[in-house]
Amino acid sequence: MGRYTGPSCKLCRREGMKLFLKGDRCYMAKCAIEQGRTTPGMHGHRRSKISDYGVQLREKQRLRRMYGLQEAQFRLFFDRAARKTGRTGETLLQMLELRLDSVA
Repeated sequence: MGRYTGPSCKLCRREGMKLFLKGDRCYMAKCAIEQGRTTPGMHGHRRSKISDYGVQLREKQRLRRMYGLQEAQFRLFFDRAARKTGRTGETLLQMLELRLDSVA
């Protein structure tokens, strides 16, 4: 187990938006999103209507990829945020932003 070491532009293309995982390259014209490349995979060019569950899953995956978390780590953060009072989503984002590796 460990962090994702594969191509980070593929993650941006999968989510359909810039995740700014490559630093300066995401601001240049070489970015895969600005070049209009399709989603990765053999059947990446197909676009069908996404269900409500699919929208929620894409949002969760986008957060996981932006902060570089594995599924188990993300689950622990969500459980801690759910235990606190207040809005769970806002609390989760606050906890993720307080991590030291998200400072840089």
